[in-house]
Amino acid sequence: MPFDPRHRSHVLVDGPGRAAARSQLKSVGFTSDDLKKPLVMVAHSWIGTMPCNFSHRQLAAEVSAGVRAAGGTPMEVNTVSISDGISMGTEGMKASLVSRELIADSIELAAVGYSFDAVVVIVGCDKTIPAGAMALARLNLPGLVLYSGSIAPGKYKGRDLTIQDVFEGVGEEAAGKITEEELIAIEDAACPGAGACGAQYTANTMATALEFVGLSPMGTATIGATDDRKGSVAERTGELVMEVLREGRLPRDIITREALENGIICAASTGGSTNVVLHLLALAAEAGVPLDIDDFDRISEATPLVGDLRPGGRYVALDMDRAGGTPLLAKRLLDAGKLHGDVMTVTGRTIAQESANATETPGQDVIVPVDHALKQTGGLVILKGSLAPQGCVIKVAGHERLTHRGPARVFEREEDAFAAVSGNTINAGDVVVIRNEGPKGGPGMREMLGVTAALVGAGLGESVALLTDGRFSGATRGLMAGHVAPEAAVGGPIAAVREGDIISFDIPNRRLDLDIAAEEIAQRLANWQAPPPSYTRGVFAKYAKLVSGAERGAVTS
Repeated sequence: MPFDPRHRSHVLVDGPGRAAARSQLKSVGFTSDDLKKPLVMVAHSWIGTMPCNFSHRQLAAEVSAGVRAAGGTPMEVNTVSISDGISMGTEGMKASLVSRELIADSIELAAVGYSFDAVVVIVGCDKTIPAGAMALARLNLPGLVLYSGSIAPGKYKGRDLTIQDVFEGVGEEAAGKITEEELIAIEDAACPGAGACGAQYTANTMATALEFVGLSPMGTATIGATDDRKGSVAERTGELVMEVLREGRLPRDIITREALENGIICAASTGGSTNVVLHLLALAAEAGVPLDIDDFDRISEATPLVGDLRPGGRYVALDMDRAGGTPLLAKRLLDAGKLHGDVMTVTGRTIAQESANATETPGQDVIVPVDHALKQTGGLVILKGSLAPQGCVIKVAGHERLTHRGPARVFEREEDAFAAVSGNTINAGDVVVIRNEGPKGGPGMREMLGVTAALVGAGLGESVALLTDGRFSGATRGLMAGHVAPEAAVGGPIAAVREGDIISFDIPNRRLDLDIAAEEIAQRLANWQAPPPSYTRGVFAKYAKLVSGAERGAVTS
């Protein structure tokens, strides 16, 4: 039976009884002819506070032009976004993960409230990307995700810069390795225009992963935000969503177990952000697809690291695009039998079909052949043990240190840990423990890039380990374990750690342990009292009451 392109909007605008709705829509510029066509929501999160989403208004206009050319009526919808890079290290960072749910909720509300027939979600900054995918999974309306693209690298003294260099520069300046004037020069150069953070950090990790899941057209994610091609990609996306609508291609038909595994493979093969664990678990939950935190370790262990991308590698996101982009990466993995090639994408073609005509720039070494993999296994590792019985996430793509044993330096919040690093009171061999920063405890599970980058900048990146029930930025590198679960705020073992306790990391055996007797841990937790909530009213209080643990994706259901 053919899919009705106006399967929802007719109840909003058809018939004499809907005259009032039509009258109000006409007041903002729509015509009677417009309202006889399928109504397509063009959702985005433009905000005038950061570069990541700064191009969304223009992209929305170009997507809308494509929708009109293909016979639909586009309607623009705007929601919020929080910049991780700007809010990092402040109380405002707690808003970031909360915003993922709020953005998904906003898109869902607008889609239902206006009876849209189809959806294009333009995404940019970190949480907007999984939020857009989660909204599509909830709504199960014909639709797709379009990534607005990476920022171009900055230039300083002949080398490429990303925001990671600024964060690490803070640690270098505190350690006396560079002057304040040099730090300001790096700050001035690192972010030259619109676009999301410029390496395989969370935004680019999630954007490329969604191509491998199938919710975004293959080859669109790696095109930069200020690239001349982005406008034509946006217009073609508007045309594509009308094809998706007429064919009745639905998100939950695309988001299968194999598709989610492809997304994990994409992240693992490029040394991507640990946040992909949190976000793909959340997407799986919205789509009703079984996925477990242990699946990430299993799949990563079978996936070669072939993308030489920062923060662990040498290249920035736009270098990947110049090398051949996601189609080349997919073809490399498919040819080696490392990817599910028959996964269907939003275009109606499989991953194998989409990557069949991949082109490689001669001489590129950004995406290497599988038989010359940078590592035989991917970058995502799940540790368990007496400190993380429900798991934690660590990325090993960018370093070789696989074990560490040292005394705990315990901090109840991120700011205190940052002050200790900046004050040069952290010593080689220490294990920095930052707790009460989990989904409930923060609330909002702050990223710790300020602390981790300062450790690297201070020269401690290869001699200090860190663990937290909070999160890490995709720009984090070093022996850093995040998402420790259960979190401290619900009485997880991390709440029992005391200053000077010995903690051991054992990546080969997938262990994170507090080296004291189990009876002692149990006794400490029996005497533990939950800290008072940071917020007692408003959005943060509601979030803390509703949110699940990190091992389930920190979803609010």
